[in-house]
Amino acid sequence: MDAASDASIALPVADAGLSAADVAERVAAGSTNAYTPDTSRSVWTIVRANVFTLFNGIVFACFFVLFVLGRWQDALFGLAAFANSIIGCVQEFRAKAALDRLALLNAPQARVRRDGVEAEIAPADVVIDDILILRAGDQVPADATVIETRALQIDESMLTGESDAVDKRPGDEALSGSIVVSGEGACRVTRVGADSYANRFAGEAKRFSLVASEVRGSVNRVLKWMSWIIGPVGLLVLNAQMMVAGGWVQAWQNGGWVQAVVNTIAALTAMIPLGLVLITSITFAVGAAKLAGQQVLVNELPAVEGLARVDIICLDKTGTLTAGEIAFDALQAMPDAAAGVADVLAWYGAAPDANATARCLRDPFPVGVALEAAEYIPFSSARKWSAASFATGPVGTWVLGAPEMVFGDAAADPTTDLGRIVTELASSGRRTLVLAQAATPLGSGDAEAERLPATLVPAAVVTFREQVRDDAAQTLAYFARQGVAIRVISGDNPRTVAAIAREVGLDVAEGFDARRLPEDEAGLADALEHNLVFGRVTPEQKKRMVLALQSRGHTVAMTGDGVNDALAIKTADLGIAMNSGAAATKAVARIVLLDSRFSHLPDVVAEGRQVIANIERVSMLFLTKTAYATGLAVLFGVLVLEFPFLPRQLSITDGLTIGIPAFFLALLPNTQRYVPGFLRRSLAFAIPAGVIIAVALTLYTLGAMALGVSEPELRTGSTIILAIVGIWVLTVLSRPITRFKALVIGAMFIALVAVFTVPLLTEFFQLVDPGEDAAWLVTVVTVLTIGAIEIVRFFHRRYVARALADAGSLGGGGAGEVA
Repeated sequence: MDAASDASIALPVADAGLSAADVAERVAAGSTNAYTPDTSRSVWTIVRANVFTLFNGIVFACFFVLFVLGRWQDALFGLAAFANSIIGCVQEFRAKAALDRLALLNAPQARVRRDGVEAEIAPADVVIDDILILRAGDQVPADATVIETRALQIDESMLTGESDAVDKRPGDEALSGSIVVSGEGACRVTRVGADSYANRFAGEAKRFSLVASEVRGSVNRVLKWMSWIIGPVGLLVLNAQMMVAGGWVQAWQNGGWVQAVVNTIAALTAMIPLGLVLITSITFAVGAAKLAGQQVLVNELPAVEGLARVDIICLDKTGTLTAGEIAFDALQAMPDAAAGVADVLAWYGAAPDANATARCLRDPFPVGVALEAAEYIPFSSARKWSAASFATGPVGTWVLGAPEMVFGDAAADPTTDLGRIVTELASSGRRTLVLAQAATPLGSGDAEAERLPATLVPAAVVTFREQVRDDAAQTLAYFARQGVAIRVISGDNPRTVAAIAREVGLDVAEGFDARRLPEDEAGLADALEHNLVFGRVTPEQKKRMVLALQSRGHTVAMTGDGVNDALAIKTADLGIAMNSGAAATKAVARIVLLDSRFSHLPDVVAEGRQVIANIERVSMLFLTKTAYATGLAVLFGVLVLEFPFLPRQLSITDGLTIGIPAFFLALLPNTQRYVPGFLRRSLAFAIPAGVIIAVALTLYTLGAMALGVSEPELRTGSTIILAIVGIWVLTVLSRPITRFKALVIGAMFIALVAVFTVPLLTEFFQLVDPGEDAAWLVTVVTVLTIGAIEIVRFFHRRYVARALADAGSLGGGGAGEVA
């Protein structure tokens, strides 16, 4: 924030503000703005969301029952639920701590008037009745009532949802958390700390909110389905196991109910896809941790998924393609320009509400003659110009602003002197402003209505240059290879933006002037589909452009660093903010580039694609298990058969054919762009494969019983079938088989062989020789099941290929990597 200059216009001092004694009195009374908001969920909320869930309750209840029964060997499944809860809590605690630190490090300063003197203090040090001095770019630190104003406009969109900036006059309320977009004013603080509007009602908008996640939604949908059926199926299985034990009465008398309960728990825990929840949490967490190591902060783990779905990125030029730093380039005076150009530019550069561009005029145009403005219209991002008339010195009205906004189409007409100069300079990539002069001064009515004089003539063209980021070209080239479209959206001259876009490798002839954009969504979407670069875009238009792209089915990422990007970043599917940007922008972004380097975006997108594509791959493993476990429970319940597994035996197949290999597969490189329909594609394989496995195990059980196979032999045979088929399913879903995948699958197969041959392990898992009578049956059932799964996979690949073709062409890897 800049202190007011003697050469600039200042608000009349109507109130000297609080004295030191007044401030001390209010601090002693606790009437300060000190408030420590959570930037994410509270500790209890995180624990409750990760620990106290329906299925954790079922799992831990089953774990407790087995422990009480002395069957702790069969309670290994509880470790997965415990690990899932711990990992989820730890990762969200780490994200919460990072967000808290980020909020603290980027807390804006507050400007107050005390004892008649302006001073900058921490927002927490503001007290009731303080006089806040507000200028463009400031964030209001506490609720206040406007007492002095000069064309003050405040954006309250983050609080009220109203996208248009609101004109503020004396007596109006300025809400904490809102942003000053133009003008300046003074306000008296009325509410502080926890009582302020933002902290009471709108804090969530700036803190924690759930990212739209199809993966999380799909997993939750599966869990919801299972919650509806697990109760009835559990009763069905328990009844069957009690009947097998001789009936309810006899089972209670002879103790057979213990094994019946153990069998029922085995069936129920197998139905719950705990491993999928765990591996999803781990994969998201690993992705977020890897990004954090690259100075990319992910505000919420499922935001990683959003990275994979992006197919179009909207870039704000300043701070993204360019370094965000501008410098004065040159001044080209127009013929017959009136005297006083240098003094007027010096005044604009020294004005207390000068934006970054105007401040560049301070060094080349130092204040010589102290000018006093009689009337003044501050700059606003919507108008893109400001105007002033002076009591002494240069006569008339002086306007500094974007050429097209001051002179309209004439500024872009190369047949005029102004148009020729502006188009040539803008086409070279320079940012251009025009200084215009009118013979008549601004009247109070003109200033109030923010109206330009009718007889403006150009006095000078001022140019500024921007430094293009050295990593911008290679970053855009990466997106082109990955099939991610780019739209450059800027408030600058379209020719200037197009010139910089060409410099970083975009094939664009000229930029599209956003003033000619259609108002209807369909027309706007068409313009966005056929043009790459847009200039003279207002903050509201940025938001509308994001919505228009989303209406065409695009998954949109928006990057930016300024307050004018906040609306679009909040509206986009994935908002990405630079850490060097405005606090309000970072507050609504899902991802913050901590070192503000645009070159991190390829890493961000690549990590997201790897996460989501691999989760889709491994989800088929877990959902297949859920499908066959549910099928087994229903079939054995209806046929009143003893469940063919102990819980500890299911832990073998869960761990070695699904859980452990899934962990490695979920971390493999994968550049496949995500396409919606994750759950549908996964279930298209899991359900038929699960049904086949359940039917095969049921037929094996019936055949083994007909052959008179003993119960331990039957269980061992079932475990062998499920282990071999599980390894085959793992192999099928891992194709194409790379050296690393072959190593993982081979290691799991060796581990399975060890489980079935090492005496200590066979004793623990109660595995025996299945016997010669059942050996051939195990072989036949296994071979037929594998053949049937290959058929399912053949048709599943064709289904997935057709679904992906319907959804659009893929960027990056081939369909086989995911399908």
